[in-house]
Amino acid sequence: MSKRVLISVIVLIVAACLVMSLLAVVGVISFLRINPAATTVQTEAVPTAQVELQTTPQATAAAEGGISPVELSAMKKIEQQTEANRGLSLNGEIQRKLLSPDQLRQRVMEDFLKDYTPADMAADQKVLSVFGLLPRDFDLKTFYTDLYSEQIAGFYDDKTNEMVVVQGEGFEGPEKATYAHEFTHALQDEAYDLTNGLKTDEETCRKDSEYCAAVQSLVEGDATLSEQLWLYNSASQTDRDQLDKFYSTYQSPVYDSAPAFMQKDFLFPYDQGLNFVLKFYQDGGYAAVDQLFQDPPVSTEQILHPERYPADKPLKLDMPDLSSTLGQGWEEIDRNNVGEWYTYLILALGDQESTRLADDVAQKAAEGWGGDTYVVYSGPQQKDVALVYLSQWDTSSDSGEFWQAFQQYAGKRWGQAAQSSADRLEWSATPDGAVLLQRDAAGQVLWVVAPDLATADTLAGQVAGFGQ
Repeated sequence: MSKRVLISVIVLIVAACLVMSLLAVVGVISFLRINPAATTVQTEAVPTAQVELQTTPQATAAAEGGISPVELSAMKKIEQQTEANRGLSLNGEIQRKLLSPDQLRQRVMEDFLKDYTPADMAADQKVLSVFGLLPRDFDLKTFYTDLYSEQIAGFYDDKTNEMVVVQGEGFEGPEKATYAHEFTHALQDEAYDLTNGLKTDEETCRKDSEYCAAVQSLVEGDATLSEQLWLYNSASQTDRDQLDKFYSTYQSPVYDSAPAFMQKDFLFPYDQGLNFVLKFYQDGGYAAVDQLFQDPPVSTEQILHPERYPADKPLKLDMPDLSSTLGQGWEEIDRNNVGEWYTYLILALGDQESTRLADDVAQKAAEGWGGDTYVVYSGPQQKDVALVYLSQWDTSSDSGEFWQAFQQYAGKRWGQAAQSSADRLEWSATPDGAVLLQRDAAGQVLWVVAPDLATADTLAGQVAGFGQ
């Protein structure tokens, strides 16, 4: 699935951590409180609220990045506590900075989204639309600007070693928890080199978004667990009270108005990533978590099913260049993979509520995912789009389950097929164009969208296993 902007969060700034990540970690606090022996951390719990963050004439002079000496002292204390909790140390230098919400919005527009061109946005809109996740006229750039401005609580920039926290009323419980989270990214970066060591560079992510989504989940899951260990071991009751107050008053109108699949997808690295990391932490402490960075997960399937790590790797499927079949004026705009997570999102949380399958049906249908690949082409007219998607399933039973679920989804989205048989369905005219679904003897499933059925059939015939 096209994740150009989503993955830029990890490519450009390693991890711009959402306010919503705070909500994903409450369950870990419960786990730690119920099972205190589960944490192997040996550290003195020094309440950070011992440092009174009252403004005085002496404290108003910024020590660095708009930070007062008192705030800087509190940050350094959190750094020491986080190092002890996580079992990693930072030897290099970092820059610390506090931003107001207005300054964050300016940063979002000037840095995070400055390279997101109208052509990029148009391509993403077409890809997400043909997969049924967004309306074709959705304004992605404005939406991302508003969403990031609302949701980013802090970030770590691996290119500048910059630690940034978005400040509310002061440097209080929510800001401190965010700082512990972001400082963990600095520790990860020095220990493992998040961009080059873990290969989350832009080119790799453009070719294999599944891998980058899995690594982002590892990175954020680890930082979320570290944040919780700080809250459990080191935060004061005042810090926790301030966090509770934040929860009780927090509002997120942009997030709440986001397309359904985006709401789920934004939380994935924090929620599912945390569950993934926590499984290994419970089994082997941070030694087991550190091993994950040496041999990182490679798919959202592994994140969703930690028991399948590391053996169950996605099958690599080939997709030929089909541009000559489509003719002049057509160009390839995206080639990547969908993965188990986005398969679920397509089935369960499409743009049109009427097309959505029941959550348990969509989860079960996606769970047997073994590998996939897709290519999307844009045509000479603005509305022209073509999709060729090929998926492989773990077993014939899994393939049959997905086939049945996808037929149900297709019927909801495009109505009754014009032609249908046990292994092939055709729609000659839909709002998306002609649609062809086909299954081969090996259990692979092919989904084609094209301007007309003749073109769809020609495209299908060029995919291995589906030629006549």
